[in-house]
Amino acid sequence: MPFEIGLTAVERLAPLVPGGVTTAQFALRRILDQPQVTVVIPGARNLGQAAANAAAADLAPLDPQTHAAVAAVYDELIREHVHVRR
Repeated sequence: MPFEIGLTAVERLAPLVPGGVTTAQFALRRILDQPQVTVVIPGARNLGQAAANAAAADLAPLDPQTHAAVAAVYDELIREHVHVRR
């Protein structure tokens, strides 16, 4: 995916992240909200990151409007770069 498109996606997603929540926690919460997901195995470079990642499970599920907004960013900017038909 082109770097500039990634930056645009981040700019559009940033306002959706609630205060007091990191972008990584927001992303993990989004993944955890998917009914087909049974486990998430995020990476961490240190104990603080591991603790912050684990804390995402304690966040309230995202509301349907937030899920829809994230899906719209994905569909508009990212999908074509990761779902390539060969």
